Amino acid sequence: MAESRTVRDTLGERFANIKIRIREALDRSKRTADDVTLVAISKTHPASLIKQVVDLGATDLGENRVQEAEAKILEVGRHKARWHLVGHLQANKARRAVQLFDVIHSLDSIELAKRLDRLCEEEQTKVSVLIQVDLGHEPTKSGVLESDLFELAQVVKDCEHLKLLGLMTLPPYLDDLEAVRPFFRKLAMLRDQLADAGTFQDHRGELSMGMTHDFEVAIEEGATMVRVGTAIFGERKTEL
Repeated sequence: MAESRTVRDTLGERFANIKIRIREALDRSKRTADDVTLVAISKTHPASLIKQVVDLGATDLGENRVQEAEAKILEVGRHKARWHLVGHLQANKARRAVQLFDVIHSLDSIELAKRLDRLCEEEQTKVSVLIQVDLGHEPTKSGVLESDLFELAQVVKDCEHLKLLGLMTLPPYLDDLEAVRPFFRKLAMLRDQLADAGTFQDHRGELSMGMTHDFEVAIEEGATMVRVGTAIFGERKTEL
């Protein structure tokens, strides 16, 4: 029991510290506390730890893989939080994804958009999506190219069962955070272009960008969703 309390205290301190850092970044940007949603990325961490962070006030939880997330979502509770899929979505996992997740951050093709829309119709549900944009052109990362973004956005907008929330990106991991800033600024510019064209209909469009390493810079550049894992849960366990 003592060990459990120690883990919880450490988790509580980390979670509180992240909230403080988010608030300070928002203050620097002259933005309000409601401008950013913290998505706690719980991949590789057990359901027991996730339950603790929910008790601490986490309302949004993110997982990378459908197959890893499924058991944890069922144990923690499908409606205990808003569940985000932030990793690449394989076509053969799409049906389970629309059953398990509220938000999918990694939509990256017309084919996947149409598949998700069809599956949502069959499952009699709707899902919110963000389009992942490939700005860093790294071979290990997914995303639609900037040149194809506007066509994909129009397709998603026309899908009856998908709600286009905004854009997401995974910039290169760079020690110099100022070198990362242009990627965030570029995504914000693309979002603004889509918003000006009415793509997001009743809102300006979310910007899912920034993780443990660089979320403060992302907030300074307009992030509305930050995906923080290690700084909350600690170092990742071995991949499942």
